[in-house]
Formats: sequence, C-alpha cells, structure tokens
Amino acid sequence: MIPGQRVCMDWAEKYRPAHLADIVGNQTAVRQIAEWAKTWTNKSRPLLIYGKPGIGKTSTAFALANDMHWEVIELNASDQRTASVIERIAGAGSVTASLSGASRRLVILDEADNLQGTSDRGGAKAILECIRQAQQPMILIANDLYGLSPEIRTRCEPVQYKAVPARSIAPRLKFLCAAEKIACSDSAIHVIAESAEGDIRSAVNMLFASAIGRDRLEDAQVHTSQKDERVSIFSLISALFGRASDEELMRLSYEVDDTPETIEQWVEGSVHTIPDPHAVARAYAHLSRADEYLGYTYRRQYHTLWRYATALMLLGVADASGGCGIHTRIMPPERWQKMSTAKKQKAIRIATLNKVSSMMHVPQNTLRENYLETVSLLVGSDPALFARDLAFDADQLNFFLNDRARSAEIIKALVQEDRKTESEKKPKKEPKKEKELKKEPKKAKEKATPEETPASLPVAPVPALPEQQRPEPRAPAGEVTCPAAEPGKTDGMDEKDGKDEKKPLSHTQSTLFDGF
Repeated sequence: MIPGQRVCMDWAEKYRPAHLADIVGNQTAVRQIAEWAKTWTNKSRPLLIYGKPGIGKTSTAFALANDMHWEVIELNASDQRTASVIERIAGAGSVTASLSGASRRLVILDEADNLQGTSDRGGAKAILECIRQAQQPMILIANDLYGLSPEIRTRCEPVQYKAVPARSIAPRLKFLCAAEKIACSDSAIHVIAESAEGDIRSAVNMLFASAIGRDRLEDAQVHTSQKDERVSIFSLISALFGRASDEELMRLSYEVDDTPETIEQWVEGSVHTIPDPHAVARAYAHLSRADEYLGYTYRRQYHTLWRYATALMLLGVADASGGCGIHTRIMPPERWQKMSTAKKQKAIRIATLNKVSSMMHVPQNTLRENYLETVSLLVGSDPALFARDLAFDADQLNFFLNDRARSAEIIKALVQEDRKTESEKKPKKEPKKEKELKKEPKKAKEKATPEETPASLPVAPVPALPEQQRPEPRAPAGEVTCPAAEPGKTDGMDEKDGKDEKKPLSHTQSTLFDGF
C-alpha cells in the first residue's frame, strides 16, 4: 500500500466498532445497554448515555443498532434541532414502524445537552414530548448530565461512560497499526495512550496523524502530534488543595479557559472544605485581596493586574490549605445556583403574567401592581379551569397557588383527561367478528330455500315430487299458461310412450322467468 493512500479516510471512522463486542472499555455500561435493548418494551424508558467526548458513546449506540438489526434515525449538533425539526424527524420516527423491514427504529439524539440559542429553539420541550409519546427505542447522548433539564433526566435511564484507561487503549492502537501494516514501537503506543487522557478517539487521531506518510513509527515522531490539551477548572481546584508547586498552579491557571474572576468564584466555593477554621480565615483574606486587584482591573482597564490577582488567590489559598486535599464533590459556586434559580423564577413570572395580561387586555405592570392579588384568589378558587383556558404548566400554576405538589397534580390530571379525549376521537378499527357477521347474511341468502329466497334472486332447484303427489299448477294472475310443445320437442314437457300430454313446467329447470 502506498503511504499516501492512508490519508483517504479518517481512522476513527474507518475502524469505528461495528458490534458491542468491539467497544473498548466501559464493559459494565455496555452490558447494561445490551440488556436494555433485549428487554425493551413500549413502557421502557429511553437511555441517557453521558460522559466526556471521545470515549465511545455514539459508537456504542450504532453498534447496538447493528447487533439488534434496528434502523437508525440520528440527530446531532450539526443539524438544526428546533421543535419542528425534532417533531418531524425524531418524533415521527419514534412512533412509526420501519419501512425497511427492520424490527424497530432506534432514535439517536446526539449531544442532547448542546441545544444552542435560537437555532435550536423549543428543542428541549420537543425532546420531552418525543420521550412521552415514543413507541420506538430512544437513546440520548450527552457530555454533561446536568446540561439537560431535570424533566428529561428523570424520564431517562442514565448510563455513565468513564474515561478509557491507557492500558485498554494501547491494544486497540496496536491493532490499528497491524491493520494498516505500520511498525510502531511500544514506547510510541504508550505515549499516545497516556497523552489521550482516556479519550480513545483522540488517541486514534493522534496515531493517524503521526503515521501519515510513514511505514514505521518511533517515539520521537509522536510528540509533534499530541493532543491539544486543555485543563479543566476541576483539575485546577484539585491541584490547588493538593500539593502542587507554585509554578504548576500558575501554569494550570493560564491553560484554563475561564477568567480570573470565574476562577476566584470556584475557589471561593471550595474554601469551606479546609478543616482548620484559622486556615479558612487566611484563605478568605487572600481571596479578598485578590478581589481588590480584580476591581482595579475593571476600573482602570489595566488587565496586567489579572496576573497579581491570580497569584494571590491561588498561591495564598494553597498555602492556607496546606495540601489537605479536597474530599468532596467539586460544585459550582453557590451564587451561580442562586442566580440560576432567580433567573428561572423571573422567566416563569414574565410568561405567566403575559398570558393573564393578554386575556385581560391590560399591561403587565398594571396587572402586577393592581390586580395580581385578585387574580390569585380567582385562580385559587378553580385552578383547573384557569390552567386549561390559559394553558398553564405546573410552574406557572404554582406561581398563583404556591403549592408545587398540588399544581403538579392538577396539571397531570388535565393531561390525562386530554389524552383520554383524543383517544375517544380517534376512529376505531372495525373488529373482525363484526366483519364476519356482515358476510354471513350474504352466505345465508345463497343457501336459502325458495320459500326464504327473495323474488329478486334465482330459484334454487328442488327435487321433483312423484306424479300422484304433484300439485296441479296454477297460473298466476295476469300470466298466460305455456302452450303445449310440438311433437319432437321436450321444452318443459314430459315425453312418454309417444303420448303428447300437456305438462306443467318442471320446477327442477331453471328458466329466465323463475322468480317473477
């Protein structure tokens, strides 16, 4: 093979696992996903696979569909994911059967936590509606579990994917080298596996980049193709309360994407984990001094002071902690949670007042200042009526009732009532028994005797009676009897011993006039 030909296809895509058995790492999660697929029913919850990028989440979903012979419908971040698009593609696919002969359709919504602005407006609510109405298996994939709304998280079965260890990545890299007929040293494989930091896709891409135009790969040729590493704020906080050197802390702070003001808030949220109260006081003193430098930076627009603020907050807090370590979960600053809650409450208040003011034809300010108490009393007297007429959700109804449990119960009852009404409006399919009963009268008419047969149907032949029991024929009113047949003809006549006798028409013969 010519070395230049290896550039034609990315190895991460070329060697994407086709079966669950080929997935590297996270075997417990893979078994959980396989068990979910084997026991899936219409009542099963969708899967929510979450974890850092590049560790096999999407590959697992496609490998599962391949093993189960399911058709795949995918929406990812490169697609526009507004409410209408999700309802048209994922929504329709989740309730309809496959046209390709597959037993089921697997709906994959990749990067479900990455719905952006106006381009994906209404997408989260449409995802929630798809989950409620799904008649086909669904898998949601996310990098950040808490980037999804609580309503979606509670309706899914979470499956966590963790970083793949270097000892699991190395055998896969050796397999790729053998498949591409490239001689690669063990040290080079080890360097790539360690540099990937659990990201197997990054490891494959690094190997691919290093092997372009080469038939042999050594340790020295790998360093130029290493992953562009970015330090997360969690790594910085862990090092801050550990025993990292001053130079290491400053280097990490420069590689973090957050500003010094954001770093200060993260540090402030973790200072309380220091066990010694006197050390906590010293740490807050260093933070307050760093905050002064941040204030100087914004007032004077002299951003060189950021360097002093960063050094004060990191080195001062590290000295105060004494390398005690952090043994709890690193959480975002508490003020962020309060701001998020306040922002959500404000959005609920504005949306609720907007609906009521539109109905009353008054401005929101007038409603809030003069009529809000009166409207609250009215809503409290009959909350179901107002919730139905104004299309309130549980949060908007709770704005007036101040009882979250009661509001949720009322909205749930209304939703169930609407579903029941919709199901009653749908045309019901005619049961098979009713169809068979409709067919039976036709069969009975065909088998009926001449006395039971209507005049419009032909008379069925009956056996002839003996001559002595045969009744004398009577001509119906207004009907002329048939004349005797000429000699030699037997049309409706009995010919015996050469005697030409006048005989009635035999009822065993079907004529054109039978039934009239």
